[in-house]
Amino acid sequence: MGRRAAAPAQQISLGFDAGEGVVQAPHLQSWAPQFWPLAAGWAPLVSSFLSAPEGQRLGQFITERLQTGAVIYPPQPFRALALTPLTEVKVLILGQDPYHGPAQAQGLAFSVSPGTRVPPSLRNILKERARDLGPSVGPGPVDSLESWARQGVLLLNTCLSVEQGRPASHANQGWEVLTHSIVQALADSAQPRVFMLWGAHAQAFAGLISARHLVLTANHPSPLSASRPPQPFIGCGHFSAANAWLLDHQEKAIVW
Repeated sequence: MGRRAAAPAQQISLGFDAGEGVVQAPHLQSWAPQFWPLAAGWAPLVSSFLSAPEGQRLGQFITERLQTGAVIYPPQPFRALALTPLTEVKVLILGQDPYHGPAQAQGLAFSVSPGTRVPPSLRNILKERARDLGPSVGPGPVDSLESWARQGVLLLNTCLSVEQGRPASHANQGWEVLTHSIVQALADSAQPRVFMLWGAHAQAFAGLISARHLVLTANHPSPLSASRPPQPFIGCGHFSAANAWLLDHQEKAIVW
């Protein structure tokens, strides 16, 4: 299972919602993971999950939800795995589940589609990036974090789909089995990596990560916790710390 062209059923399109007469944002059309592109290295993990009981149950769940008319985001749940090959992962940023508003989720943790209004957590991430690195590094992203993903920053949510207007609606349906195996594979590798664990949900994975890697922890960047003790996100300095560590390990720094 490698890179494949999307099947016709998976083409992203805009349509009109018959009930409200409004343009509908791109969303998942069908459960067809065999057609979702993957970058090099991820196929064995993904194939193993999809053939396991948890993957089969997840596929049935999503198919049933689609049949009831549920609008599910993002249109390509494996987007993070399509942009960042396994062996090129330098940094893992772990989120929880995708944004649940129209045109927000693009399959990358904390990132939104270009031109979309920036959610509060992403606003704080970009604020800390600017504070940490200063004006000399340039303006950086304004909404989409795709440029980070293409440099080796795996922007992975632990749950890879969500229904419109229903946060955490696909939690505990099976995605976590796949994402746990992804984090485990990254942590078990001899290749040194940086793990940015923001908030209690992400920090629950810390026990998987060996001392050969750099683990950076802080509060979640949401407005409720970004400036609060015990580890305020604003002021954490993770972007400069990650780059310094990468350079010390003969890796190219990330252009944040």
